Amino acid sequence: MSSRRIFRPLLALLLIGCTGVSSAVQAQTQPKAPDTMEARVQGCTACHGSKGQGTDNDYFPRLAGKPAEYLFNQLQNFREGRRKYPPMNYLVTYLSDDYLHDIATYFSQQRPPYPTPTKPTVSDSTLAKGKEIVLNGDASRQIPACAACHGKGLTGMEPAIPGLVGLHMDYISAQLGAWRSGSRHAIEPDCMHTIATRLTDADVNAVAAWLSTQQAPQNPVPAPAKSLKTPLACGSEPQ
Repeated sequence: MSSRRIFRPLLALLLIGCTGVSSAVQAQTQPKAPDTMEARVQGCTACHGSKGQGTDNDYFPRLAGKPAEYLFNQLQNFREGRRKYPPMNYLVTYLSDDYLHDIATYFSQQRPPYPTPTKPTVSDSTLAKGKEIVLNGDASRQIPACAACHGKGLTGMEPAIPGLVGLHMDYISAQLGAWRSGSRHAIEPDCMHTIATRLTDADVNAVAAWLSTQQAPQNPVPAPAKSLKTPLACGSEPQ
């Protein structure tokens, strides 16, 4: 056997070995991205703001400060198809409940400032109608006040009722419309679907307009659990 035939495989092994050592050295010296929740939720903050504060886009709502169980329920709803928005459905398709809980908890603990409320773009009579429904409801049509569940300060209630302040008019209107049409669902009994079907188009417009003009209270945290007795049973809220 010639020395050349012996040398070639030895040379190949040497080159492979050197390549492996070089790759290992590069792997050790290359900086790793930090494994933090702040880094993990960048897929969320691209649309919802760096701290979940929402953006100028009417349809990317504020997440920050909302009850963790509410946020978790919504992530589950997107994953299971009860809420339909393709980018969100795709983003959470393969995420576990534990991971969704981690995301929800992270955003529930953020406290960025609320935006300045929008100036009214509707008539005074429309605003007055919206205020009446939000604060007092309409007993003649079995419409409970929004404040009966979402709190006097409209900041929600632990563990799973969201705040309504700091949201855009078009977003609120779109969500009420989705509840009413059935394109947005929650765990049964679906109380928001029940309420929304009792609202007219004018009601939805008035409620959304008035809510979007409201200033967040000085301490905009959700009310304590069970501090309000909700008028309807909701499947996503522990009874």
